Amino acid sequence: MQTVAIEIRNVEGTQAAMGWAGSHTLVIDRAMGKAGGLGLGFNGAELLGLTIGGCFANDLRYVAAERDLKIKEISISVEVTLQGDPIIATDAMLHVRVQAADGSDCTDLIRRTSEISMAMNSLNRGISVTLGD
Repeated sequence: MQTVAIEIRNVEGTQAAMGWAGSHTLVIDRAMGKAGGLGLGFNGAELLGLTIGGCFANDLRYVAAERDLKIKEISISVEVTLQGDPIIATDAMLHVRVQAADGSDCTDLIRRTSEISMAMNSLNRGISVTLGD
């Protein structure tokens, strides 16, 4: 079993937060004027979309490497649908385009990636999120 630790703390003088894992950081905030947000960083829905799309982009590279396939270009758009009160993400749609360096068809690469993508599979299977002490 593998565990990844993420830390989040408030940013002094703002109502935004800074998140980090290892040496990588990002700013988390709400839209300007929303609950004190200043629009300094990504909101939760944007982070969810980035998680899904970013993970898929990385997984495309893993699958391509297994096949000795060089990728020239990746283009991924993610649409996250939000509904309800409290608001929840009810759907996410990925639009994926991949161009191989040798011009070969990448349909099977995309299909295989969808089968092994960590974020996609975790969400589709219903990841458990609980509060600790």
